[in-house]
Amino acid sequence: MRKIKRIFVHCTASWQKTTTEASLRAEFKKNGWKNPGYHYVIMPDGSVINMLDESLVANGVKGYNATSVHVAWVGGIDKQHPNGIDNRTQEQKQTLIGILTVLRKRYPDAQIMGHRDISPDKNGNGIVDPWERIKECPCFDAMIEYADL
Repeated sequence: MRKIKRIFVHCTASWQKTTTEASLRAEFKKNGWKNPGYHYVIMPDGSVINMLDESLVANGVKGYNATSVHVAWVGGIDKQHPNGIDNRTQEQKQTLIGILTVLRKRYPDAQIMGHRDISPDKNGNGIVDPWERIKECPCFDAMIEYADL
């Protein structure tokens, strides 16, 4: 089994009403990836798609994938916010807590964080400020929201 150091939370940065497992898999294939970017994807109704077994390496965060598990929720954009918004449904929020709780028990030493939290701290203040983020994914502060898990 792989040594898991991080559990990354992502958004798919796609439309909640039209995104399907097939469309996600097609996007990963279009990128030329052997494996999907996420192990688990949470649909707007709270259902979970297991995209990849945890024993395999997903393509979620370049440079960190060998030691990470990736969980994504479908959404993160809408017509008014094409660059990112936390538009998780209540069902997605509940399911995300459930999955992260299970993963935290399975990997007690792993840090739960958002994809955006891996951005460089350019000014050296110990915090990844909003202007330093490479991307907004998952469109909320996962480290704070799940600190108690």
